[in-house]
Amino acid sequence: MIAPASPPGDAPSGRVRRAVARATVGAPAAARRPDADAPWWYDGSSYADVLLPQHAADQPVPGPLRRPRRPGRRGGRRPGTPVSVAPAPTVRRATVVWSVAVTAYLAAVFHRSSLGVTGVEATDRFAINASALAVFSVAQLAVYAAMQIPVGMLLDRYGSRRLLLAGGTLMVAGQLCFAVATDVRLAVAARVLVGLGDAMTFISVLRIVAFWFPGRRNPLLVQLTGMVGQLGAILAAVPLVALLHRAGWTPAFLVAAGLGATAVLLVLVAVRDAPHVGPGVAVTPALSAVRRELAAAWAQPGTRLGLWTHFVAQFSGAVFALLWGYPFLVQGQGLTPTAAASLLSLMTVGTLVAGPVVAHLCARHPFHRSALVLVVTAASAAVWAVVLAWPGRSPYWLLVVLVLVLALGGPGAVIGFDYARTFNPVHRIGSAIGIVNVGGFVASIVLVLAIGVVLDLTTPAGASDPPLSAFRWAFAVQYLLWALGAVQVLRYRNAARRWVRATDPGPSVTAVCVPPGERPDGGGERPAGGGSGGPMGRAA
Repeated sequence: MIAPASPPGDAPSGRVRRAVARATVGAPAAARRPDADAPWWYDGSSYADVLLPQHAADQPVPGPLRRPRRPGRRGGRRPGTPVSVAPAPTVRRATVVWSVAVTAYLAAVFHRSSLGVTGVEATDRFAINASALAVFSVAQLAVYAAMQIPVGMLLDRYGSRRLLLAGGTLMVAGQLCFAVATDVRLAVAARVLVGLGDAMTFISVLRIVAFWFPGRRNPLLVQLTGMVGQLGAILAAVPLVALLHRAGWTPAFLVAAGLGATAVLLVLVAVRDAPHVGPGVAVTPALSAVRRELAAAWAQPGTRLGLWTHFVAQFSGAVFALLWGYPFLVQGQGLTPTAAASLLSLMTVGTLVAGPVVAHLCARHPFHRSALVLVVTAASAAVWAVVLAWPGRSPYWLLVVLVLVLALGGPGAVIGFDYARTFNPVHRIGSAIGIVNVGGFVASIVLVLAIGVVLDLTTPAGASDPPLSAFRWAFAVQYLLWALGAVQVLRYRNAARRWVRATDPGPSVTAVCVPPGERPDGGGERPAGGGSGGPMGRAA
């Protein structure tokens, strides 16, 4: 059932809330529960599922608008606010669009990770030290992070399809330049192009998920998007390294560019921004309206809770996989390149396994999403403490534990996007996701630079490779970022709770959308600690 139309805003109007509440009379208590980490009206559905105008956002709804008949009442409709919903897209069509978009994201992760597994070869090709190598990744990450908010605004204005095409083309151009580069400046420019295209990809796919699928499935599909995308890291860790050693630098990166071009063609053929909207049909909102939505997204404490969630959970695993994990394993721990690449691939496999588990926990225990983030952060800090304090080189089993725990960071960071979705209406979801996505990559930039500087300062003069002690001091920098991120998560969790308390009208009007033919509770059960005291009676 869909509530009457309401002007977009931070919360449905009173008329909308009353209408939805009437639609859910008799629903199980679990279906009417609020979420302590989300606005009171959130039940797992996207904002588009709650407010009419569209299945997704600001697109016109085809067909007549009809008011549903009341049970036991004859006759036609009477004048009033229309209630309708656009026909849902077929499962097959939505799956095809999402699959092709995820393929584009897989290619983006492949391009992003291609430098991390070729870092040793890059130092030889360009005759650079650790700090200079860090500049490559920092240039890529800095552009990615700096472009998140502008890309979010462009996403709300132009849609996912155009940004996926533009981003894929930029990454292909960057890999072509990197393939032929022998000068450091050209190589840095190539990584800037890769970072610029990469910045447009992930949040575009998340917007497709929000527009094509029911909101109750959003957490799982977002985790699946991240999981499938991580296959790109596996392609970079093993096949690209093998091709690099067999065919050389230029052929390897030309093949990488060819894979990216294939993904761009698939997006051109198959991806559409939203159901019932063909390419070039979408209405483009005014730029001033997009700027207002960006300001509104930033003012929402739930958005900033998502930003710091992404910050604290992502950086350790991202930096390990993107640049410094491979040198740490080969030069610091004395592993062979093949063994190091295998551990990085195992880390990716761990992320694939952890994604659905984290999504399930978020769906079953939505009151405790922030607690899950803090647990993931504490686990990463604890295992790093053991590795860094181990006398001599760590045993192989401990390195396996390290990469498996670091694999939790990616799914943990994705929880930040769930905050962006549940605290913001769908017409500003791009801006909110862009803000959240800045957090983890700013932290990653800081850590990449800090590790490179500390390695140069602690490596003895004349040494060809940094010793293990240098890597220990360098990776200890992470604890400063973890402390900052944990404090900010707690701070904005409290701010979000206060906001929910201020906007909560009480349990008597708490509502939920129940699509026809589905269980009102979505198959879940009432979390522990429930009651009638409102959302703030339970932990976040």
